[in-house]
Amino acid sequence: MFGGSIEIEGGSYREYLVGGVFAMNLVFGSMFTGAGLAEDIQKGVMDRFRSLPMSQAAVVAGRTASDVLYNVLSLTVMTFAGYLVGWRINGSVLDAATAFAVLLVFAYAISWVMAFVGLLVPSPEVINQSGMMVIFPLTFIADTFSPVENFPGPLKAFAEWNPVSSATRSARELFGNMPAGAPEPDAWSLQHPVAYTLIWAAIIIAVFAPLSVRRFSKR
Repeated sequence: MFGGSIEIEGGSYREYLVGGVFAMNLVFGSMFTGAGLAEDIQKGVMDRFRSLPMSQAAVVAGRTASDVLYNVLSLTVMTFAGYLVGWRINGSVLDAATAFAVLLVFAYAISWVMAFVGLLVPSPEVINQSGMMVIFPLTFIADTFSPVENFPGPLKAFAEWNPVSSATRSARELFGNMPAGAPEPDAWSLQHPVAYTLIWAAIIIAVFAPLSVRRFSKR
């Protein structure tokens, strides 16, 4: 749809776009974690889990871990779809595997945020609405669809330090999809996108995993 109307100097828009589509879809997919937890609580499934001799952390951790499998399936489908529209992996097999791993780690971290939200809201419908208010701007005010160099001042600053941008750029660089002659970014976050993405993932998990477990114990 956009490949014929948006030009990326020194590269193909199809190859440029797919990295952003990967990151965007995985972040949006994290809402299933919160919606699933909210639905289990609403149906009384969690009451059954609480009656069993098991760790309280195991329930929430199991939910977020199981969603990694759904993300792997999503990446597989998107990879085949990308190949159909002309996207190609131009890097090495190791680089491509690293790109997929970084995307999955980042999506796993975001799923902990949505797990916490899912334990706060009264129903799955609420998390779909509240999650969109956070995820929509994160994924669109980012390097997903167009280079941040084209953004106006305040939006550019936000996009440069937005972890979705660094996750997207990590995928593009490791897949070998960066346009030839692309300008060097000014922000450290985009100069070292893999490190910045993993730092964010570690911080998110360190904060929201304990919060989610604590909230589940009190819910």
